[in-house]
Amino acid sequence: MVAARITVNGKETPIAPAAPHTTVLDFLRERGLTGTKEGCAEGECGACSVLVARPGVNSPTDWVAVNACLVPAAALDGQEVITSEGLATPGEAGAPAALHPVQEEVAVRGGSQCGYCTPGFICSMASEYYRPDRCAHPDPAAGAGADPEHGPNGFDLHALSGNLCRCTGYRPIRDAAFAVGTPAEDDPLARRREQSPPAPAATAYAQGDSEFLRPGTLADALRLLRERPDAVVVAGSTDWGVEVNIRSRRAPCVVAVDRLPELTQLRVGSDRVEIGAALTLTEIERRLDGSVPLLAELFPQFASRLIRNSATLGGNLGTGSPIGDSPPVLLALEASLVLADADGEREVPLADYFTGYRQSVRRPGELIRAVRIPLPLSPVTAFHKIAKRRFDDISSVAVAFALDIEDGIVRKARIGLGGVAATPIRALATEAALEGKPWEAQTVEAAALVLQAQGTPMDDHRASAGYRSAMLGQSLLKMYAQTTEEVSS
Repeated sequence: MVAARITVNGKETPIAPAAPHTTVLDFLRERGLTGTKEGCAEGECGACSVLVARPGVNSPTDWVAVNACLVPAAALDGQEVITSEGLATPGEAGAPAALHPVQEEVAVRGGSQCGYCTPGFICSMASEYYRPDRCAHPDPAAGAGADPEHGPNGFDLHALSGNLCRCTGYRPIRDAAFAVGTPAEDDPLARRREQSPPAPAATAYAQGDSEFLRPGTLADALRLLRERPDAVVVAGSTDWGVEVNIRSRRAPCVVAVDRLPELTQLRVGSDRVEIGAALTLTEIERRLDGSVPLLAELFPQFASRLIRNSATLGGNLGTGSPIGDSPPVLLALEASLVLADADGEREVPLADYFTGYRQSVRRPGELIRAVRIPLPLSPVTAFHKIAKRRFDDISSVAVAFALDIEDGIVRKARIGLGGVAATPIRALATEAALEGKPWEAQTVEAAALVLQAQGTPMDDHRASAGYRSAMLGQSLLKMYAQTTEEVSS
């Protein structure tokens, strides 16, 4: 097998002798590319942002910003990476390098002070700069004031939601983001989008007593998991990367499934939507393009764009966290999971999947292959995330609603809850209190009292049990207030 290597700023670089758990951040810094910084080591600050060539949604290749502090270097075997140093154009005959347009705008608009966070901002901004479907507003003057989170140049500020700055302040950074133009025709990274990215390499990388393996097919992965019950399975590594960095966890064997073709499909049929478990949340969001409104409401509130560029539904469900943002939404959508092992597949309703705190019915050697959402969708939906910050925060309570309301009567109600029990749960008693009743204030107020008593919320540093219970009831009242006009019209 070919030695593991990464193409960094156009130059092939062997991964050896890095350990299999070595992150892309440490790999780059050890090779002198110190623009990539470590701030938090858990994907919160974005100081470590780099660009990776990935299969595109609207072009053959997208330049995707990811947290280098979370991704193992071995996971990028055969892939292409651009750091902040690689964005500038090298000067000829010893002349200084020419700044990239994003770097130029940040410099002239005062978007950098101490400079520690700046390279991460630059890479995240460059990812948005090269987004193929970014379009300038037809009327720049109107676009500048119509939406404070999108610039007249089409720049989406959510692209920077995973980048933190402690000293500059965000106004000059925002000004720089809203000032960048479109890539020039001869821009090499823009032209690179028209070619396919490297195919994921089948990887067997070992150093010492640990190894990183990337099987070439799902069948190979399932056979490997049967042979290696001690293996840790990773996709985007947004959870495992934190364990490695903060808790110093190590695994004798890590198996990557993030780019397996069988796990990265998205199919919309007449009776269901099937989402591959290893598709990133960003890929799902852009491919669905709002066709599942409840998911469309979830995605902007799920961590940051940097995390969504790597995180997957399979990983979020596989961890079994009671505060994961996707389970309440998928419970409301009546989703089921396709579980696969070396012997075959089985389909399990998500409502039956969780069995205890971070426990599930998934057997050793089984993978989540896909998430299935039945069609048609309920027309009245809402997702409420109660957290200390508007974006990029862990939820104290998450509530998802999906209702069928016909002639003023609630024909079907599905409500998913997170953060109020040892597992994500369906609010079955509240659903029963709504179904068959008129969608009116009296019904909703009575059902809100029922919802307030659902689950077994606890006191912790995020919220008290009493607050969580109160927010459940308020969530239904808020949903009624938001949707009454829509339903009656």
